[in-house]
Amino acid sequence: MAAVLSYDDLPMEWVGNWSGRRAALTPERLALYEPDSERCLTYRQADRRAERAAAMLTETLGIGPREPICLLSRNRLEAVDLYLACGKTGVVLAPLSYRLAQSELSDLVRRIAPRALFYDEAFADLAGKLDLPAGAQRIELADGRGPYFEAVEAGEGPASIQNRPLALADPYLYVHTGGTTATPKICVVSHRQMVWNAIDILVTSGGSLGPQQELLTFPLFHIGGWNTLTPVFYAGGYTVMPRSFDPGQALELIEGEGITHFGAVEAMLQLMAEHPRFAGVDMSTLEQITTAGAPCSSWTMQPFWQRGVRVSQSYGMTEAGPSNFLYIGDDQGIDELREHHDSVGTSMFHTDYRIVDPEGLERVPAGEVGVLLMRSPHNFDGYLDEPERSADTLLADGWVYSGDLAYQDDEGYVRLVGRVDNMFISGGENIAPEEVERVLLRHAGVRKAAVVGVPDPRWGAVPAAALVARDGAEVDAAQIRQFAERELARYKVPRLMRFFEELPLTGAGKVDRNRVREQLTRENAAASGEEQA
Repeated sequence: MAAVLSYDDLPMEWVGNWSGRRAALTPERLALYEPDSERCLTYRQADRRAERAAAMLTETLGIGPREPICLLSRNRLEAVDLYLACGKTGVVLAPLSYRLAQSELSDLVRRIAPRALFYDEAFADLAGKLDLPAGAQRIELADGRGPYFEAVEAGEGPASIQNRPLALADPYLYVHTGGTTATPKICVVSHRQMVWNAIDILVTSGGSLGPQQELLTFPLFHIGGWNTLTPVFYAGGYTVMPRSFDPGQALELIEGEGITHFGAVEAMLQLMAEHPRFAGVDMSTLEQITTAGAPCSSWTMQPFWQRGVRVSQSYGMTEAGPSNFLYIGDDQGIDELREHHDSVGTSMFHTDYRIVDPEGLERVPAGEVGVLLMRSPHNFDGYLDEPERSADTLLADGWVYSGDLAYQDDEGYVRLVGRVDNMFISGGENIAPEEVERVLLRHAGVRKAAVVGVPDPRWGAVPAAALVARDGAEVDAAQIRQFAERELARYKVPRLMRFFEELPLTGAGKVDRNRVREQLTRENAAASGEEQA
């Protein structure tokens, strides 16, 4: 009998069958609740919906394994149907961000070449303007009407579709990443990546993440949304999924649904803490909040710490995880969490990491800043149809080049510093803008900050800051500069500071540093001209 060369390449019936396997184990356990429509599903019901969605994909639309479909949608049960149905059939799901411009979406659709576009009724106009390949169909996801509703929501019993055996190496998702300097990349995410990432979250957390009452806050066009849902399905937990993030609704759901955990970006926590209901809502069930997406400041965590809620940071990237680091803190109290608030902890159980010199890729000593490399069974499989960009990220021996600057402290915890491509040189000194931003954000009068390098005839470049003041704060540039001079080396203190109503964002919701740099470069040139005059 011939030996199996690799189990990654061996089709197996459980691969991708998230709903079927969980329904077989715990059929009547509650799986999903969508508060906007008040629909609640057991695992058996979720699996039957997925079967009917799978039948629609394969029998009605004739879509086969490895063929993609696009999804333009808010967080709703129909999006989960399609995710689970793609897991059953081998069809590839390519979620699209509704925050992108029409031209950006059209470019992604052209590159993905989907067999169908499933779109939320809220985005009907936008979906109608996208150029689809010949023969591709548009299918609306609407409440109480339309062909999808008739086939999946109104259908009864299981469909005739049988689960198709798939290999772990088969593609599952095409997930685009936001970029400000180049065309967004489309990450090929395999079933292996989603399986191993879920395992790593469950094992690293010691079982505290997975079987919980989870509030899903991340959008499903982002890998973070699926990365929240999948481990909970794996462990048989309960996911509460509002269609979009609203701080007041989130607070109501924490109390009303007994939420034990949720993940969030910093802005979400700020909006929740500033909401009038925050002080009175019952958070007694809430055990943990995990921040992601970017470093989170201590003042953002503070209101939750004061309520006795553990808040700590995590880190990962679509290409390497999407989860790779988690600060557990074990049984530490709030004081210890506060002490290590700026750490992402250490790598997950099944993740290797190195911090290396950006040029030679040789390890740097503990305490020295370098580029973070990661390696795990949940690495991605490269960028769609872009071998050169893939080679720049997927290095020899399975290492993923993150582009993030980090260092390991004396306790072995990892702290992020910034991005290699954001770093600039001023008078021969490297400056990571994110380091300066974190100091500026510690000032009580600053709500947002973006730091960039602007041209300077003497130093080559000097730091400049775009700031957004807190509501009601009486603050000026001189006060901020005085504060920064106490915290930073002189060459890191921004020479130019300007206040704005808001900071410009990319389609992915991140600060658009290119636009900030253009604006501050003009401001700096004007200021220099005035000084010379």
